[in-house]
Order: sequence, then C-alpha cells, then structure tokens
Amino acid sequence: MAHGDDSPAGIARRAVDQAETRTAQRSWWDRNALDYQAAHATDLGAATFLWCPEGVLEADARLLGEVMGRRVLEVGCGAAQCARWLLGRGARVVGIDLSERQLAQSARYDAETGAVVPVAQADALALPFADAVFDVVFSAYGALPFVVDGGALMSEVARVLRSGGRWVFSVGHPVRWCFPDDPGQRGLTVVASYFDRRPYVETDGTGRATYVEHHATLGDRVSQVVGAGLRVIDLIEPEWPAGHESSYPQWSATRGQLIPGTTIWVTEKD
Repeated sequence: MAHGDDSPAGIARRAVDQAETRTAQRSWWDRNALDYQAAHATDLGAATFLWCPEGVLEADARLLGEVMGRRVLEVGCGAAQCARWLLGRGARVVGIDLSERQLAQSARYDAETGAVVPVAQADALALPFADAVFDVVFSAYGALPFVVDGGALMSEVARVLRSGGRWVFSVGHPVRWCFPDDPGQRGLTVVASYFDRRPYVETDGTGRATYVEHHATLGDRVSQVVGAGLRVIDLIEPEWPAGHESSYPQWSATRGQLIPGTTIWVTEKD
C-alpha cells in the first residue's frame, strides 16, 4: 500500500464503497497532481514509459508487443507520459484518468513536447468507448488499486479490447501489504495478514476518506483476469537492479533485494 503527500488525520483498514473510493481518489489526485509530477520528474519526464519503481522501461521490456499503427488505451494515465512515449513509436493512443489536475499536467506536457495525447476525464469502471475498439490496453500503476471491484475493471477492459488484444498492467506486489511502508529495516517486518483484504484508508478530521487503496491477493487477480475472459501469458516480479535509485519513498534496495515490490501482468483476450 502507499499513501499520499498530505498528512492524514487518521489511517484505518475499513470497508469503503465505490462512491467513497471514487470521491477520495479524485480529490486526492487533484490536490496532489503538481507535487506528484514534480517529485517524480526525474523518473517520469514528459514522455517516459516506466512500468514500476524498480525501473522497468517498456523500451526494454516490450510487454505491449508491436504498437506501430495499433489502437492503444492507457487507463489511469495521469499526465500521460507512457502514452506520449507510445505516440513516438507510431501508436494511435488515447488516455483516460479520473483527475482533472492530472490531465491538466498532460496538456502542459503536450505543449512542451509537441506530442499531443488525446485524453478524457473518465472512470475506469465506465470506459467511454465502444466494444472491441482497442488492440492494446495498459495501465502502469493506475486505476486498478483504486477501485473496489478489480474484476469489474477487468471486464470493462475486456469489453473494449478486440479479440486477441493485450491487457498489460502493473500494480504493487500484494505481499507488500504485510509490511509497513518503510524503506528501511522496519519495512521488512511482517505486521499484517496477507489475507486481510480490507482497504487502506486515510481520513480527515471528520473520518471522511481522503485516500483509498484496495488490496487483492495474487489469487484474486488471477480470478479477476480469468473471470473477464482473459488469460495470463506472463507475470513479472521485477528484481531490484544493482545501483538503482528511485524517487518513490517506499521502494529501496534494502527492501527490493529481499521482497518483491511490483507485479506486471501480461494478459490477452481469447
């Protein structure tokens, strides 16, 4: 799990419905978009396709396959750095995000680079596209941990994918939910059950959720993928590279050399 730059009044593990989750996510990202982009400018730039804090780049991994001329959708695109990178490789790419301020950052990068990514403010559970229109859909740490029903998101992605299309997504490794978000030795001590699926919730002084992140085990994710009519063709757990530095505070060599921090799922629609 991860939390934001705000200082929450409280932290809890409790049930949160989709309406409360959506409101919290949209308001958090709108408040923190500028700070987030500034903090991770070195890693993300304006047109870098980074899969995870461990430094896996699509330029090296090529998990999406050939993208030249393909119709591609980025779900939870943020400032659309990944999508902008794909534009430079000939993809016909669009992005969606829940946060207006994140999309405003995307427009700023459009102006700076001249590489304009078409984007829409939309909910990942209700993609504003017709059935079977995309060859590839992907998400790099976007959207999936921020919805109550991951299976519903998978089904919505499958709906807009063409037969044989690829859905690739990266998320925090679920084993991390057993450990505190600490880059040092404290972050290697188990403090919670892997099987506790209650979401992580930050709250304000009134108890209102201001940030929510949902947990699913590896088995849960497999069930979600299969239930959506997709099949897993690869599951990557990146190792921490020697000498690697990351601007993401919960990731470090201390932790990354012993426990995985990310899963990257490569799936296809039958």
